[in-house]
Formats: sequence, structure tokens, C-alpha cells
Amino acid sequence: MSWRGKKRVEDEALSENEEPPRKISKSSASGDVADESDQIHICDLSKNRKLSVRNWQGKIVVDIREFYVKDGKEFPGKKGISLGIDQWNILRDHVDEIDNEVSGKA
Repeated sequence: MSWRGKKRVEDEALSENEEPPRKISKSSASGDVADESDQIHICDLSKNRKLSVRNWQGKIVVDIREFYVKDGKEFPGKKGISLGIDQWNILRDHVDEIDNEVSGKA
């Protein structure tokens, strides 16, 4: 028998009272749509760049990201960086050095 004629194993395993698992759309699964409850906006770095702290896949990250507007709504873009707590602590520990270099070059 070809694979087209076979019933899916998952369908056979469900009892009469069970519902099949819900499918997750690609946009919500990939994290393109930010959950407002898990994101704390800290500041605007420029017109389209924002810094926020958010929970992503169960981990707290410092997120610096470009945003774009589509149909009157604001969405996070692909350009940006999310720093884990370890990376954020390293950056924070070197702020004085960075500040010295920036002020010396200005």
C-alpha cells in the first residue's frame, strides 16, 4: 500500500474525547510577532531602533532592534541583536572603557 493510503499514526492514537494538537503558524512560532506582555520597552535609540528587555524562549534578553511599520502597526525587524544575561553583563562591565574610547575619538 502506498503512503497516501495509510492513516496517520497520530490520528490512530487519539481517543474519541481527545482533540488533535493545534497547529502553530510560522509567524507566531518564529517569534516575529512580539508578545507585549513579555516585553518591557526601555528607550528609543532612534526613530526606528528600540531597546527593550524581554523574555524569549524562556530566557531574559536585552534586545536592540530595528522596527518597521506595516498597515499602521509596528513590528520588529530582522536587524538587531539580543544579548543574553551573560553577554549583557560583559557589555555592562566594559561601558567605562567604551565611553573612554568614544570620547577620545569625538
